[in-house]
Amino acid sequence: MAEAIDEYFLEHVGARSSRRSLGSLTPERALELFDAQLGSRHLDLAARWLRSESKGYYTIGSSGHEGNAAVAGALGVTDPALLHYRSGAFFLERARQGGGSDPIRDVLLGLVAAVDEPISGGRHKVFGRADLAVIPQTSTIASHLPRAVGVAFSTIRARKLGVPCPWPGDAVTVCSFGDASANHSTALGALNTAVHSAYQGVPLPILFVCEDNGLGISVPTPAGWIASNFSSRPGLDYVHADGSDLVDTYEKSIAAVDRVRRRGRPVFLHIDTVRLMGHAGSDVESSYRSRRDITADYARDPVLQTARTLIDSGVLTASDAVALYEEKRAEVMDMARDVADASQLATADAVMAPLAYRAVASSDAIDLPAESTLAQAINASLRRILDRYPQAVLFGEDVARKGGVYGVTRGLLSAAGSVRVFDTVLDEQSILGLAAGAGVSGLLPIAEIQYLAYLHNAADQIRGEAATLQFFSNGQYRNPMIVRIAGYGYQKGFGGHFHNDNAVAALRDIPGIVVASPARGDDAAAMLDACASAAVEQGAVCVFLEPIALYHTRDLYDDGDDGWLSGGRVEAATIGRARVYGEGGDLTIITFGNGVPMSLRVAQRLSQQGVHARVVDMRWLAPLPVDDVVAQASATSCVLVVDETRRSGGVGEGVIAALVDAGYTGKLARIASEDSFIPLGDAALHVLVSEDRIVDAAVSVLS
Repeated sequence: MAEAIDEYFLEHVGARSSRRSLGSLTPERALELFDAQLGSRHLDLAARWLRSESKGYYTIGSSGHEGNAAVAGALGVTDPALLHYRSGAFFLERARQGGGSDPIRDVLLGLVAAVDEPISGGRHKVFGRADLAVIPQTSTIASHLPRAVGVAFSTIRARKLGVPCPWPGDAVTVCSFGDASANHSTALGALNTAVHSAYQGVPLPILFVCEDNGLGISVPTPAGWIASNFSSRPGLDYVHADGSDLVDTYEKSIAAVDRVRRRGRPVFLHIDTVRLMGHAGSDVESSYRSRRDITADYARDPVLQTARTLIDSGVLTASDAVALYEEKRAEVMDMARDVADASQLATADAVMAPLAYRAVASSDAIDLPAESTLAQAINASLRRILDRYPQAVLFGEDVARKGGVYGVTRGLLSAAGSVRVFDTVLDEQSILGLAAGAGVSGLLPIAEIQYLAYLHNAADQIRGEAATLQFFSNGQYRNPMIVRIAGYGYQKGFGGHFHNDNAVAALRDIPGIVVASPARGDDAAAMLDACASAAVEQGAVCVFLEPIALYHTRDLYDDGDDGWLSGGRVEAATIGRARVYGEGGDLTIITFGNGVPMSLRVAQRLSQQGVHARVVDMRWLAPLPVDDVVAQASATSCVLVVDETRRSGGVGEGVIAALVDAGYTGKLARIASEDSFIPLGDAALHVLVSEDRIVDAAVSVLS
């Protein structure tokens, strides 16, 4: 198929087209855009050659989408761009504007996963460069759109706050995606959030670029669907362009960008494109499309159509166009041969280097109001963070005027103002996307997900977007953020599964993120402060799990003892370090969250039987405090892991594995909640860990 489109260009470039004018394009500008189109086309051909030689690893190309060079031409080099995988011509034109390294060589190095590739360092083939404001994306299903909305929002918000932002105040954020991806809930949520903001008069300067080639791999997009779905939505300006016509695409892009920049409102630029050479090198297009349909698309080739326009307008002759085409082929292929055997990442440490920030980050000692509950301590710590970091913003559902469902953020709106503390739409994907966009734009986002059960429909915004950015940009981009989540079980008198959820496995296996799980107020204050420090200083992505059932708990052993309150000077917390209660030499109970007060009460009951236990609150679920766990386990050689999460996929599995990996050979047992959703009312007690079950397990492991 690659040979066919190549031959078709050479055979038909001399045929006359219906366009004879360059419109607003000067000959020089048209030739620059044509050069980007040629470079993109020959990169696709080179990718297939490299793959045929077993030298390359990526063949999803941009052929048929080269009209996006005109979109890049309409934007400035400082306008942040989040591009989908068919953006070769856009990237080359942006790089021409910005100068610097050779973009063709850079892309080729990505195709062969070379360690010298300057974007991701050989970790993936992505379009990105920090000096060109191109934020690398790996998404194929528009999951970068919520982040793009966050970037556009944060560009304006950073200016209001007077804090540094990588993009100028009048920047237009551009994000591109395909017609099939436009159907994804992530894309629709992002578009809805953008329109929702514009409806309220909140500036959101974003250009959505839908490159519509009519196919989602093998599934056709119904003719007219994109226009029908997006052309008449109130609050979303719609512009249509013919992606095979460079002049039309350029002029429509200029108009669309100007509209966004002047009005600060979202615009949907719908570009009709054509997909040439199949979805990817491994795609057998003839298995789902007729030969006639495939070859009919050759006439819509934007590279061919641009060449004809340049010929008809007198800028080039047919032989000139062929010469430029072949010169670009030679340039790209010479480079492809040169990089074919480039060195690749050679060790696990080298691969994981951009994730290394997660290891250590400490806060300073802080002062906590006397007799603080967990909720009050978190509130105090949030106040301190807002005071300490002018770039910090706090947002989520109900966090502002109401102060959160449980009052945890009460008073912060009046303390910090509505520019920094605000409510969002009820859409977790948009909340997390806003955080991801804010983090990369110079802010310190503190986002709240109202309940742990609500996270799971949006977890990819952490997994696929926030957590991957430093990895796939080789540390060139940082994505600082804190995500507060109310969760776990044991909440009495309210809800069932959706307000009591103990599933954290979806978080614990995400490389590089910090997962904090405080049980009491003083720890929560110090740990939240540590997360803020890690985010600001090292770009850490932090998730802060807050036990709902402990928010307002005051007592520990007896009614009225106030044993679970905190106050006064709180020492610094270090990410990945546990807290130990007692020095009992008979049993080490390793736990976290709600398990901490339960285990302390169990330790008291055991002491009445002459058994002396120490309780280890891990506090951090990622990275696990392995050194502390191993040391405390070795001190007694008898361990009980108390895990309120589920038996399968729960935290306890990781603790047991860490002990075994460290060579621990003492007694070892685990108690966990059942593999069940949490039901309503007292039925929950049958599937959750209880103090009586902990006592029974302790007696058993000690015997």
